[in-house]
Amino acid sequence: MLPVLLALTLIELFSGLVLGGFEEDLLRSPSLLVLVPVTIGTAGNLGSILAARLSTSFHLGTLSFAPDDDELVGNAVATVALALTVFPVIGAGAWLLTALVGSTRLPVTTVIAVAVAAGAALAVLAVVVTLVTTFVAYRFGLDPDDVVIPVVTNVCDVLGVLVLFGAIRLFVG
Repeated sequence: MLPVLLALTLIELFSGLVLGGFEEDLLRSPSLLVLVPVTIGTAGNLGSILAARLSTSFHLGTLSFAPDDDELVGNAVATVALALTVFPVIGAGAWLLTALVGSTRLPVTTVIAVAVAAGAALAVLAVVVTLVTTFVAYRFGLDPDDVVIPVVTNVCDVLGVLVLFGAIRLFVG
């Protein structure tokens, strides 16, 4: 696990550098600043939930990595559906929080659009990262419980920063 942990540490450092590069943009729009930790955390949580479900299926011997595996597809679809229901609430909550302290500069629809776009993209990416990591752990004879969740949460941190700022560029400019 030491090489995996070292690689994940480097990934997290990269995430911090990327986040620091967008500091000025975030300070101009406080509601977007509020979205950063929540979006990153929620993406990691979605991936972790899926990883736990796949790991359990793996240990029970019911998981196949076939594209027509109902359990695999059902869990992936459920993860995306959960994201599509949670991220609008996250966007509205971020806007409301900044409005309560008098710092909002963007319309609520823009903040929700950023949150939903980033959340949907992150959900799909979290599914892909989780499936690939689970499959790699399986192929190398590793216990997915030990490998998949740390990898997914760290990779989703980096992807969360990148995808969120992509959505900000798309909707805010």
